[in-house]
Amino acid sequence: MEKYDVTTFNQKIRLRSKMLAVNVYKLLNKMTLNDLSRIPVKQLMKSVTSVAANFSSATRGRSEAEFYAKICIVTEECDECLFWIDFLTTTGILQKESIEVFKREADELLRIFSTIKKNFKHKHFK
Repeated sequence: MEKYDVTTFNQKIRLRSKMLAVNVYKLLNKMTLNDLSRIPVKQLMKSVTSVAANFSSATRGRSEAEFYAKICIVTEECDECLFWIDFLTTTGILQKESIEVFKREADELLRIFSTIKKNFKHKHFK
């Protein structure tokens, strides 16, 4: 595994989370939706964009407490992305094959954010 300084690591994860949001948007924007299917699609867009926005904000935080609060939000929103992806594929609104790569990326990001959250909590809130 590559070693990064904090700034480089944050830049890389900011880009990955933003690209996940952009790519999910591009996929969903091509879809023709009815009134009912728009609801969970909109929820996925809200959560995936929240991951990117809140991680970016966390890395620019003014304090450790603010960073931790934002990382908690990021982790929760990333988990919610996975829920909505699963919901959309289970209901047939999305084909599993069309979003599988994004599901893997969201899962990997969730693991990264969960580790950051756990390590930060362990280090600062003993």
